[in-house]
Amino acid sequence: MNASPLSRCGPLSLLGASLAPIIGAAAIDDARTGVVSVGVVMAAAALVVRDLRSTLLRLALGLVATVSIGVSTWLYGGRDLDIAVGASMRILFLVLPGAVLTPYLDPSALGDHLAQRLRLPPRVVVASVAALQRIDAIGQEWRQIERARRARGLGADGGPLNRVRATAAMSLALLVSTMRMSGRMSLAMDVRGFAGASRRTWAEPAPWTGADTVLLVAGLLLGALPLVLAR
Repeated sequence: MNASPLSRCGPLSLLGASLAPIIGAAAIDDARTGVVSVGVVMAAAALVVRDLRSTLLRLALGLVATVSIGVSTWLYGGRDLDIAVGASMRILFLVLPGAVLTPYLDPSALGDHLAQRLRLPPRVVVASVAALQRIDAIGQEWRQIERARRARGLGADGGPLNRVRATAAMSLALLVSTMRMSGRMSLAMDVRGFAGASRRTWAEPAPWTGADTVLLVAGLLLGALPLVLAR
């Protein structure tokens, strides 16, 4: 993990590079522009990807959207393969950087940078960081609920109907647990003065380094690549 050049980058540059494809995505309207743009982004991603398996899992929904957009564009857009491939590559161009850079984002560090460098309201920042940290724990809690149900003989084994029932019961248990945790978190934040504090300090600094500048410039150049190719 430490060997990756992105480990030295802050959350704002990572977030900016993830959003940079918005600049040129609209210019991808044919197969050539789309394939070349996505190919360049994939080549850059291969240099910094942390875990290929987890990256593909995060990219799964984006791939589904890529295929569905391509097929629907081909069926209802005059069956023009060039336009259909361009539409599908546009989606992949948008989601690929986020799938690669997301693992490097730390919620606590993101909160420090949003508050100290962008001067966003502290209460909004703290609440957002708490929510992001809670999202990270949802997967682990789901697995705990699943193991607890299996220990009581209520697993999701059996036919499709039993699986649907088990999944619904686990989803309800997860929802109840999340709401309870949210209540406890809100109370803890109020007790610590988050509601009425007029001045707030932060545990960690929020530096902007040369690695951040390099990453952001690289992300902007890649995001603008379709504009150059479309000329």
